[in-house]
Amino acid sequence: MRGVMDRLLAPQAETGYRPGMTQTLFDLCAVGNAIVDVIAPCDDAFLAREGLTKGGMMLIDEARAVSLYGAMAAGMEASGGSAGNTVAGAASFGGRAAYIGKVADDQLGEVYRHDMRAIGAAFDTPDLVGGAATGRSLINVTGDGQRTMSTFLGAANQLMPDDIDADLVAASEILYLEGYLFDPADARAAFERAAEVAHAAGRRVAVTLSDTFVVDRWRSELLTFIAASCDIVLANEAELLSLFEETDFEAALARLRPLVQTAAVTRSEKGSVIVHGDERVEVAAYPVDKVVDTTGAGDQYAAGFLLGLARGLPLAICGRLGSLAAAEVIEHWGPRPQVSLRSMAEAEGLI
Repeated sequence: MRGVMDRLLAPQAETGYRPGMTQTLFDLCAVGNAIVDVIAPCDDAFLAREGLTKGGMMLIDEARAVSLYGAMAAGMEASGGSAGNTVAGAASFGGRAAYIGKVADDQLGEVYRHDMRAIGAAFDTPDLVGGAATGRSLINVTGDGQRTMSTFLGAANQLMPDDIDADLVAASEILYLEGYLFDPADARAAFERAAEVAHAAGRRVAVTLSDTFVVDRWRSELLTFIAASCDIVLANEAELLSLFEETDFEAALARLRPLVQTAAVTRSEKGSVIVHGDERVEVAAYPVDKVVDTTGAGDQYAAGFLLGLARGLPLAICGRLGSLAAAEVIEHWGPRPQVSLRSMAEAEGLI
């Protein structure tokens, strides 16, 4: 497997560059909601009292964020946001990643920016000044590891097309767009701007569907955007079924295949299915001792899978890197790796 390791850890100038293309500096440039995660344990009774749907995600205003925070058990705070978590995972594998997301000119925003730069990510999106506070997601986790998310977007959904750094996007092998950010019209315009820049530079555009909440609200618009602007789709089984309003997995997958070059669909303990043209690869889930917190599992799968794609690795290896990262993150609290994913991949003989 030495050739795979060489490609995964190769200097960036050796990967992805083609004549007439901006030189590749990053494996991945992610655009998403810059959110601070507040994660705490709870039971089903707490969810019922607070009117929360187990396993779901809802958007809340700042007043509700304050009241819910006051009701939650003691927990932990960590820089998060789906795409930000994926950037952290890619960095843990040894990849080079960039991030575009909006935080406010406040204490949480300063913490978020510090955390992203500390993992080696490029993050230079200008702060929001004089507007909403930095966003936060209040995540309550039941004993079975299911996370229920209540998100105050704040500054995060103030991302504008002018915030898209064209040079950064053009220098990245893959542009990764977080579905959670699809809600505001300005953010959708920013997605379209970023995708145009990426394709003009000969890059690939990936999108994650993020949550059935997102798909149910924006199904038609998402399908239009995917068909017109995306090369890669990542989703879980529930999101895929929702996108096409299907009840059969194979039927939904068959409808997605002609729309994009590559798709990866996770299926919890069943692993994942990857399709590319006529090729289909099924990847088993890595075993875990105990599921503690599923927050960030899809984000970390995306990290391993997309880094593998960016480095030109076989689809089976891309999927196994994704599964390994997802297995690591669900065994502890928090959405980002706590150990080196690169070391884990080496120990498993993947690189």
